[in-house]
Amino acid sequence: MVGAAILAIGIALAGFLAGNGLARARASDRFVTVKGISEREVRADLVIWPLRVVAADDDLGRAHTQIQGSVRKILVFLAGQQIDTSQAELQDFSVSDAQVNQYGGGTQAGSRYVIRQTVVVRSPNPDRVLSASQRVGELVNAGVVLSSGGEYGSGGPTFIFTKLNELKPPMIAEATARAREAAEQFARDSRSALGGIRRANQGVFEILPRDQAPGIAEGSQIVKTVRVVSTVEHFLRD
Repeated sequence: MVGAAILAIGIALAGFLAGNGLARARASDRFVTVKGISEREVRADLVIWPLRVVAADDDLGRAHTQIQGSVRKILVFLAGQQIDTSQAELQDFSVSDAQVNQYGGGTQAGSRYVIRQTVVVRSPNPDRVLSASQRVGELVNAGVVLSSGGEYGSGGPTFIFTKLNELKPPMIAEATARAREAAEQFARDSRSALGGIRRANQGVFEILPRDQAPGIAEGSQIVKTVRVVSTVEHFLRD
């Protein structure tokens, strides 16, 4: 009888301890997930501007002379806009011959030879290039035939922000602090105490167009918005 009583007490005590431990485990699993956002408005510090020129003629020599003349006019135009011509590079020279084009068969209308070349401006002065791009009609008036498409898409300037790494530490700190503020508010509202961090994800940095409208690409805007959203899980205590 005594042995049975001792066994019963032991089982009851074990059950109590196990139940109490489960309660503690569940309490430690209470947490809240919050997000903190940090944003900065920045200006591009680099620009890539491709100017794709085309010349067409039935005589290859004349077409080549035309393309050389167009390139010279572009360089003169850039210099007139106070853009260092050493920042301009010739790329993507190509010649097509309608008579040897397997799809043309030599019967298509138009000039036999078409020469294309791209003048690519890479400049650390986006404002100056933006101003020049708004006056590109002067090149057309000078007889330069410009073309879109190819590797550089529409051919307009692409504005780039290269100093993201400098912004990362303060922006992560700000996003994390805002996440904690949200967690503290939740804890107050739920009459809980805020514990330590259970899990944290600093988030992915995004560079977005400042004016977020349909069809507006980030690279087309000189002013951009850098954003990061951090996700943090905080333990809650009674």
